[in-house]
Amino acid sequence: MFSGIDEVDWASMRHAYGSAEDVPGLLRGLASADPAERETALDAMYGGVHHQGDVYDSTLACIPFLLELVANEAVRERSGIVELLVSIGQEGEPREEIADDAYAMACTAVRAGAEVFARLTADRDAGVRRTSAVALARFHDEPARVLGLLRERITVERDDRVLLALAESLGVLARRHPGHAADAVDLLAVQSAPPFGPGLRLAALGQLAGCAPDRLPADLVPTVVRLLRDRSERPPCRSEEPDRPDTDTLIGKLRKLRPLDEEGAQLLRTLHTALDGRVADRIALLAGQLSSPSTTDRCNAVWMSSGLLRGWRADYRKLVTLIGAQLTTPDDRLREAAESVLGDLFALAAPAADHLLALVTSRPELRVRQWQHGAPTVGEAVKSLARTGDPRAVSVLAEMLDAPVVPDELGNLIVHLGPAAAPLAPELRRRLGAVPLDSRRAYEQGAPLLHALTALRDTRCVPEVLRLLLGMPDELPVRDVVVKTAVETLGAFGPAAREAIPALRRLLDTESAIAAAEALWLVEGDASAVLPVLRRELADGRGFRPRAAAGALGLLGPAAHAALPELYPMTRSDDFWERLDGACAVWRISGDPDVAVPLLRAAWARNPDTRCAIAACVADLGPAGTPFHDLLRTELAETRRHQDPTARYGSEVYQDERLLRICRGVLRDA
Repeated sequence: MFSGIDEVDWASMRHAYGSAEDVPGLLRGLASADPAERETALDAMYGGVHHQGDVYDSTLACIPFLLELVANEAVRERSGIVELLVSIGQEGEPREEIADDAYAMACTAVRAGAEVFARLTADRDAGVRRTSAVALARFHDEPARVLGLLRERITVERDDRVLLALAESLGVLARRHPGHAADAVDLLAVQSAPPFGPGLRLAALGQLAGCAPDRLPADLVPTVVRLLRDRSERPPCRSEEPDRPDTDTLIGKLRKLRPLDEEGAQLLRTLHTALDGRVADRIALLAGQLSSPSTTDRCNAVWMSSGLLRGWRADYRKLVTLIGAQLTTPDDRLREAAESVLGDLFALAAPAADHLLALVTSRPELRVRQWQHGAPTVGEAVKSLARTGDPRAVSVLAEMLDAPVVPDELGNLIVHLGPAAAPLAPELRRRLGAVPLDSRRAYEQGAPLLHALTALRDTRCVPEVLRLLLGMPDELPVRDVVVKTAVETLGAFGPAAREAIPALRRLLDTESAIAAAEALWLVEGDASAVLPVLRRELADGRGFRPRAAAGALGLLGPAAHAALPELYPMTRSDDFWERLDGACAVWRISGDPDVAVPLLRAAWARNPDTRCAIAACVADLGPAGTPFHDLLRTELAETRRHQDPTARYGSEVYQDERLLRICRGVLRDA
């Protein structure tokens, strides 16, 4: 083992953190007799040599040695190395047409050594058998032989987890080799019915949903719900897991965060991924699981609901109510899962508001989360309740504002409560007036208060805002960002903030010039005072300035007509976002759709993240936005949310619901 490893010029190769000269030590660490050393080495392989799925020249050089390691029965815990090989190889699958691409080369190298996986399907280590079955189907290029091996293993295998992997392998084979799909599907159909156990039947149904949905039973949802309950009542048959070391590695930390029933979570994830747009079936499936007597099954269902809610538009009132009902459980993991999922739903969590209110009322200790390091934060249940817009949250926030420890972020929740939160304004003003002007935490403390008072349109806070604006030392690192936020608050108040005009004018020659000019226009309405400033900033060309200036000029509308000669070149910029902002500004100012509309339509199609901004531009234009109404109608007819739910921004639902509100408002007023 490791023959020739010292002849490789590792020092000339790279990985995520520089020279790959440490890689031989990592490879040898994978073969160590010490479990902690093995885990540390595997963690470092993922962290550097295969960092976030990347493939480097050192990654390619590792593959032959990794294949040697998995073939050697003396090496312990080889299943983790098989999984590493699968990850390295599958990163190249979508890009195989690029012959000189490192990812494709990695896939080719793993395929070249895939015969080892055929031997490992009969290994004495169940973990190796489990991971090798999937690797065999994914990389071996003789599908008939693979199918025969899988069929043979199904008849002799007794470990439940390995049987689930064999079912997954049949699905991979069916999708990868359509010419052999029929036989693989027939095997899956057999496994999906009695006398096989509930876990294997669920695994087979998940694979059928992905490769042969026509073979699914007509009563899929009740069948799956019944199988899930049967599975939770029946102890699995599986080999004993080895003791794991307590290492300070990412692998070790992730192991502690795994769900109690990781296998059940994966079965459910596979089925939901395959069902994809069959939203009604997925809602019914989750509703059935959320009514299970097993708290573990319900916890898996709560987490799985998150992907559905973030990815698709539908009537979720029943599902959200069931998620809210999990807040009453004494099981902390289930309750915390429900709190977390509801927190990302904003107004869509309204059906759970009664349960959220009951929780924060009966358990006030959950209102604030204390951390070993860092400032306290608002508890998830309070956050979820406030984000629904339920006015009953106001009394809870009032009590929190009167407590000894008040999280800085509390003000950000008030923006969702509208006029109902007006009684909180005096305390918010008092707190804004007490923000230390020379503190490095001035932004963390002051910005949420400014956001809240802006949302409440509380113009009585102008003196406190001016105190922040004028009183902060120039050398304070957070000064500019605090000033920008304060200026935006004054602009939102419009003419009611006239006493701030002198302060805003003084900012026109500072780093905050664009924000100050925009606010000054909203407060005073004098284009002659702000147009030269914005044209100057537009021509500056540094960083974000041209885009910000274009946005402010667009706000002026026809009053910024003199800036059009500088804005038109932006619509031809090489930078996508500059073209977008330039096009919006040109359309707002000139009302001429000829230049802007083709660019904005292209941006709408190319990058869904632009849609809220474009729709808002269309809304502001009124009748002039008619050339875009067809896209708004199409958007309203879509069932898939416009942002990628796998990106996990945490705001997918909020942004999508905002987009839908804008589109509906534009078409209603048309």
